[in-house]
Amino acid sequence: MDGRVTSLVTRMSGAVREMAVVDGEIAYIRDPIFGIVRNRVHAEVCKAMLRAGGDPLVDPILNYVVECQNPDGSWNEVHVNYNQPSALITAFVGDALLEAADRYPHEEALLKARDYVLAAEKRPGYFLKSAQYTADHLNVDASCGAFLARYAERYDDRDARAAAMRAAENVVRHQRDDGVYPYAIDKGTYPYVFDLPCVHYQGVTMYYLAKANDVLKEDRIDESLARGAQWLEAALCPCGRFNWSGSGLSFAYHLSGAYAFAHASFIYASRNNGRYREHAGLCLNRLEETMRGGLALRWEPGSWSSLPPSVVAAAKVASIGEYPVRHRAFRFGYAVYRQIARRRYSETAETRSFKALCRLLRIRSSTVEPSKNFPDLFMTSEVLDCLSQSGIWGNSHETGIT
Repeated sequence: MDGRVTSLVTRMSGAVREMAVVDGEIAYIRDPIFGIVRNRVHAEVCKAMLRAGGDPLVDPILNYVVECQNPDGSWNEVHVNYNQPSALITAFVGDALLEAADRYPHEEALLKARDYVLAAEKRPGYFLKSAQYTADHLNVDASCGAFLARYAERYDDRDARAAAMRAAENVVRHQRDDGVYPYAIDKGTYPYVFDLPCVHYQGVTMYYLAKANDVLKEDRIDESLARGAQWLEAALCPCGRFNWSGSGLSFAYHLSGAYAFAHASFIYASRNNGRYREHAGLCLNRLEETMRGGLALRWEPGSWSSLPPSVVAAAKVASIGEYPVRHRAFRFGYAVYRQIARRRYSETAETRSFKALCRLLRIRSSTVEPSKNFPDLFMTSEVLDCLSQSGIWGNSHETGIT
């Protein structure tokens, strides 16, 4: 693992470790801002700790995670505003159990997770995220495919491998000519079809598609990932910051985790084109700038002097896609709100202002949108997962191991 990556992973892991509550044979990590305990955070933290060589906390955290599994094999997406079974979260937890299988086996839980994710495939390659979010999200397909591919590799499971291939094919089939993986390809329970380009979810989709192709080893998937990397490269400015004006998904605007997913995706792409290592380095620079006390900020910070051009960028974001005027106005207000919030800092989360904006425009949103930037355990867990995985990809490239 690269020295800078190792240092950052160690720093973040140490900060997260201090939050852990150990109770006999179980341990859990409670979000210091929102007070909730997320299954995904546990999964991502355990994967990072295992890839870094192991940690005594992994075993009790996984014991807690397994206790949280639902009878049908799923794990819940635990959110401030909802708590419900999710194939996406089940895939993430299942991936963590696979990572830990040699040292801390939980075979029964893994099999139940495999069955649940397989059952979430509602048409070839489309995996239903949850009852609340029913659109075909390409990042969800890629994530479920990555878990099933790894499961298939370990257990020689033909059904899991076939489902992983269908997931990857669905993602590749809906990639645009310019390399974009749109966020969603149909409406589902959303008011509109959010078939939008997004810097953050471009990296997310690429990351999990790459993990799937580590097993599938399909040239056409690597070709798709190369096109995706070209789009992501074009969105990255020479200064190392993304140009978000072409990124149409308001709730993912300026998420700091975008740089982690991009870093890992660029490292993967560098196996075929070495120039992407420079782009990965730029993303790492930006991630280092987002750290506060060992945790990643929710959004990348910005200076007040750069606010005026950021408002112009927000107007461009709001104009992407064919949507009614009221929804465009909401997206513009949302983007400006985010531009202001990411420039302020707090260690608490005040959300009344965003709720007032939603009421004003009569928009329903499940998003929790604080008015100030804050150190975010959830975002930190995503960064930990991506950086620790990029370390593996980088090492395999240097040693020639694939």
